[in-house]
Amino acid sequence: MVEEGRSSKKRKRAMRRGADKNQDIVVSGSSDATKSQRLSISSSFLDKMRARLSGGHFRMLNEKLYTCTGEEALSYFKEDQVLFDVYHTGYQEQMSHWPELPVNLIIKWLKEHDPSFMVADFGCGDARLAKNVKNKVFSFDLVSKDPSVVACDMSKTPLDSSSVDVAVFCLSLMGINYESYLAEAQRVLKPRGWLLIAEVKSRFDPSNGGADPKKFIKAVCELGFVSALKDFSNKMFILLYFKKKDEKISTGKAIDWPQLKPCLYKRR
Repeated sequence: MVEEGRSSKKRKRAMRRGADKNQDIVVSGSSDATKSQRLSISSSFLDKMRARLSGGHFRMLNEKLYTCTGEEALSYFKEDQVLFDVYHTGYQEQMSHWPELPVNLIIKWLKEHDPSFMVADFGCGDARLAKNVKNKVFSFDLVSKDPSVVACDMSKTPLDSSSVDVAVFCLSLMGINYESYLAEAQRVLKPRGWLLIAEVKSRFDPSNGGADPKKFIKAVCELGFVSALKDFSNKMFILLYFKKKDEKISTGKAIDWPQLKPCLYKRR
């Protein structure tokens, strides 16, 4: 009986030691979980801060592009091409919120027309247009991040006069001298060539500081085009289609170009 009592006490002490050891493990595991949670929260916070900083840089660059000339913008990005990456990363993030992208409608339009049409894409970005059609596309932007893209001021492209069938401006009439980009498009287009313009709708909302679309269309026509189609059906952007006139235009008459409202993005 004495031995049995001693044995029973030993078993109880062993059980208590095991329980204490298990408790230590639980506490240690809980500590590791808390640490992991803290790291996760910290990482999430840093990601949010990086996104805010990146968004701030994008908004700054975006405003600059809308308030300077094409030549100034070209010089700006030549000094630091990383800024171009920052801008386009922010641009893509903004576009991700749009239910439909105008470049996709332009791609669809080209696929419905002659695949032999030569195309000039003014402000091509990531050259999405060229990558999605069979047409020969000359892609231009301020910085070349792809061998197919030519870096230049869009008012001074290396194209020959009357050499392309379609000129595209997809959300790219950004400089304060945007009319010089359109004049360049008029120069490089063949007679009866197409000019396709997609722009943010708010830029053509007179009730909110935007340009009168009728005045803009009239100015483009005075440059040497005929208005072929106007599409205001989309909530985010407008599409304007023009055809170049056969006859040469008189260069003596000054055209009254409306000021296009800058498209400035708000902090989200």
